[in-house]
Amino acid sequence: MTMAATQTQSARLPAYALFASLLAAAGLPLYIHAPKFYVDEYGVSLAALGAVLFGLRLLDVVQDPLLGRLSESVRAHRAAAVAIALAVIASAMVGLFAVVPPVAPLLWFGLMLTLVFSAFSFLTINFYAQGVNKAANLAGNGHLKLARWRETGSLLGVCVAAIAPVALGAVMDRPFAGYAVSFAVLALLAWQAMRLEWGGEMVAPSSGFGPVLRDSVARRLLMIALVNAAPVAVSSTLFLFFVESRLAAPGMEGPLLLLFFLSAALAAPVWGLLAERLGAKRVLIAGMVLSILAFGAAVLLQEGDVVAFAIICIASGAALGADMTLLPAIFAGRMAKISPTAAEGFGLWSFVSKFTLAFAAVTLLPALDAAGFQAGANNSEPALLLLSLLYAAVPCGLKTVAILLLATTDLKETE
Repeated sequence: MTMAATQTQSARLPAYALFASLLAAAGLPLYIHAPKFYVDEYGVSLAALGAVLFGLRLLDVVQDPLLGRLSESVRAHRAAAVAIALAVIASAMVGLFAVVPPVAPLLWFGLMLTLVFSAFSFLTINFYAQGVNKAANLAGNGHLKLARWRETGSLLGVCVAAIAPVALGAVMDRPFAGYAVSFAVLALLAWQAMRLEWGGEMVAPSSGFGPVLRDSVARRLLMIALVNAAPVAVSSTLFLFFVESRLAAPGMEGPLLLLFFLSAALAAPVWGLLAERLGAKRVLIAGMVLSILAFGAAVLLQEGDVVAFAIICIASGAALGADMTLLPAIFAGRMAKISPTAAEGFGLWSFVSKFTLAFAAVTLLPALDAAGFQAGANNSEPALLLLSLLYAAVPCGLKTVAILLLATTDLKETE
């Protein structure tokens, strides 16, 4: 590739950051905003909403590998497929927040989120698969260079989407409707920015999941992803309970969550630069160790330790920046060598990542319930101790296993 062509490819990297921010806005922020909106506006019970969310997460786990297959089958028309999926996710967001449910609110909630989550998964798989083609045309370690832009954009998207309804509430009567319309506008801008990126060189026909599952390095990376994503799933599931009950700081959940993701966003490009100079494996292990130190300190926190927890949020957020930037880049490097278009590989990657969320929800909350823990109530010390152990000690153990797996994996073939 000529120098001019390489510079043109690099000049389009901000488009990947913008598209990643769009996808991020349709991810975690939905778990923050949608349940509260439907409780406040339509009186739907929180338990019913939680059951629907859990069921939809299980649907994600099942359908992601199939969506990877679908992505492979339509790769010759990827631009059109992405345009359709963007239209679906934007319309469903508007339906979720800006349209009065024409049927029972709980049913409408489930229908709209099914469309949002399905389109989100399909877009994510295509986006990361396309990134493999993009990275091949970048100078140096293209996977790390692309990951810096992509994951930083993703984390900033989470931050903006998490606070957008609050900010819009200061200037308009229906902030969530404004949020949904803003998302639709962002979807249009993201499509415009990425319009020249979809497709690329024609490649050999896909041979399915076989090359990924038969490859020992790819299997190992998927196992690392499964174990390494579990701590994030655990802490995400219990974060609100930990702040409200263990720290006795209701109302601080939002600011602390924002601090966590801002730290991750600011740290992500730094981890990427360090990885290019020192090696992705070494730097990723350093990030995992930082995560263990941060969560280990959280075990000791008691009522009122908000400042100490804020420092932990900064450290653990920075560690998350390493996870989000480097591990997908390493996997993408392997996919570039063994899978023609990578979509099915990222379908499996999405599967193992989402499986941890479903597993965390179905194991941790019943354990707390069995210990007598009740959200928003005065809990016994044994129940609070279990909450601290599940929130902080369990992630430390899982991270330790992930470090051992990564340290004993030969990644030279992914570079």
